[in-house]
Amino acid sequence: MQNFNLNSSSHAVDYKAIYRLIVNRNRMTTSTKKLRKRAAKLTKLLSATAIIVGLSACGDPVVEQIEQQLPVTEQRVDKLCQALENKQVRNANLIFQYADKLKSQKPEFVDLIDQFKRDATCQGPMYLALVDRINTAKNQKNMFASSQARFDELINIYQAADPVSYSDALSDPLNVLADMSDGQLPRVNSLSKNQSQRANNAQDFGVGEQLIGNPAYGQWQTGSNGLSFWEWYGMYALLDNVLDASFGHRKRRYYYSDWGRYRNYSYYHDYGRTRYSSPTQLRKQSQIETRTKKSFQRQGKSFTSAYSRNRTGASSLSSTSKSAQTSANKFRATNNASKSKYSKSASFRNSSNSTSRSFRRGK
Repeated sequence: MQNFNLNSSSHAVDYKAIYRLIVNRNRMTTSTKKLRKRAAKLTKLLSATAIIVGLSACGDPVVEQIEQQLPVTEQRVDKLCQALENKQVRNANLIFQYADKLKSQKPEFVDLIDQFKRDATCQGPMYLALVDRINTAKNQKNMFASSQARFDELINIYQAADPVSYSDALSDPLNVLADMSDGQLPRVNSLSKNQSQRANNAQDFGVGEQLIGNPAYGQWQTGSNGLSFWEWYGMYALLDNVLDASFGHRKRRYYYSDWGRYRNYSYYHDYGRTRYSSPTQLRKQSQIETRTKKSFQRQGKSFTSAYSRNRTGASSLSSTSKSAQTSANKFRATNNASKSKYSKSASFRNSSNSTSRSFRRGK
């Protein structure tokens, strides 16, 4: 029998090498397990993120509508500017005509008259307000209570930028020029001043009364007595110097409480308020009304809202404006319902004698 020598060099076993091999294999196995665990955790995290994103998208379908409506509304506002520049907006053209005639009649008010001519351009307060609102809807999402509120604002801007509707809205500044002429120039899209006053049992708030309460022309300020009064922006303050034929003296300060109860007809307040105001402006109007109402209640006086009813006075307005009034009435009803709901909730927090002639619509 052949004897084997385990200690011979040809059959020597390197136990240290074998040990190192086993250790390295165990280390690789452990490392692989760790990598697999990390990969599994990452996969779960990515899956959870995808689910959250999916749920968010499903939970707010209005976002897609906003993305579709935004460029459409932007284009509508741009086209309105083109229409103004191309003299395609009827009442804008009449503003230029009235202004030129009025300058020769009342040269002392040429600066104010020129200011009103801006209303018929892309530099007027009404148009610039639309631009500002669309920029807010586009770049300041946090300014809106919800995606739906943001989408509704885009729709309101789109409707306000309709050239026909915008022409109707310009009837307010146009009729201020008409009133400045002491009857030489007729009102447009509106009954005569005397006629609408009688129909609405309204007080005469002087030249410019159509623009009182319109945030494009001024704002309500609170005096030291706690009462809110109207203050014009910039050059429009010159309206306070206009000698109204019915007064024969300089205009007095107008307080919200008197104006709200006895105001006359205006396009803005009776047709276009929800379309030509931002959500913030509407909220401020609501706050002023609420504050005034509470003040009246503390004094035991009855309060009449400025928007408790639509005033009579419109003449030959477009169908788009009539639909705007319907929308405004729905807004008022919803807003009043919300006020009633919140007030009962303990969890509420802060929260001339003949009709003026009317021009036919058309370019």
